[in-house]
Amino acid sequence: MNALEQNIKELIIECLELEDISPADIDTDEPLFNDGLGLDSIDALELGMALQQRFGVQLDAEDKSTRSHFQSVATLARFVATQGKGEGEGKNEAAS
Repeated sequence: MNALEQNIKELIIECLELEDISPADIDTDEPLFNDGLGLDSIDALELGMALQQRFGVQLDAEDKSTRSHFQSVATLARFVATQGKGEGEGKNEAAS
């Protein structure tokens, strides 16, 4: 697992307050919604805001491709790597 995927898994757990799981419990290619991790639309909004804060990515809810970025940790990592800060530190991490 690369550092960006690990960072995204930790962000998912942190921002959604998923106390029962660890990053190792989240399969990188597992769907984040429905049968996979079981996230819902509210979780998607919270995760989207957290991604914007940490990685500086821009998400557009009206853009049809946005949904495809949230398929799995792997697809989120590819999106962040191309749009955001990639594997570098997030904007707010140094302040934490």
